[in-house]
Amino acid sequence: MTVTRATFSEHDAEPVRGLPAPLPPGEALLWQGSPRWWSLALDAYRVRVLAAYFAVIVAARGGWLLAEGASPAAALAGCVGPAVFSLACLALLTGIAALAARSTVYTVTSRRVVIRQGIALSSTLNLPFAVLRSADLRGKPDGSGDIALDPLPGQRVSYLWMWPHVRPWHWTRPQPMLRNLPDAERAGSLLARAFASADGRGSVRVGPTDLADGPVTATPAGAAP
Repeated sequence: MTVTRATFSEHDAEPVRGLPAPLPPGEALLWQGSPRWWSLALDAYRVRVLAAYFAVIVAARGGWLLAEGASPAAALAGCVGPAVFSLACLALLTGIAALAARSTVYTVTSRRVVIRQGIALSSTLNLPFAVLRSADLRGKPDGSGDIALDPLPGQRVSYLWMWPHVRPWHWTRPQPMLRNLPDAERAGSLLARAFASADGRGSVRVGPTDLADGPVTATPAGAAP
């Protein structure tokens, strides 16, 4: 007799991966993706900045010990504890970023954008095209890219609840964001075409396709850029 071990998660009950309910008739699934975890760790969780901070702390500890008359070997030994603590913190934060990326699914359909996110407590944000004013895509040096969604006035989301899936520093008017996408240019192109054709909203103005030259924007005709 063969025993098979099955693993379950809260997302197993999803009728469609990343969506809280089946798509209604007439709505098509165009694209799904998740953040690139190491890019999310460096960008949203600031692992690189924190690593530099810890390196300064450890170096300062060694310098202080040398200034107090300790031998190089003793100073080095005195840095082991802070270094181990620093590495443990960085590993923990990187692990959280990896879990955040794994539990996140971004979905673009012919009518809306859906963000399913949350490690311990999952939530889903539905953004119909009718409540969006524009979408801005910007590339990053590591090859990934972000797509920030600008809701129409009066449409608000919680910055703290949606972090890190929000545009940084936009606290007064939070903008949901698809972060650190490995195929951001393709996702942005599909979103622009769907945004343009949905409900007869008109044409979409698309900026430079070379992400290194600037943002790619999608704005419904008649709306403020």
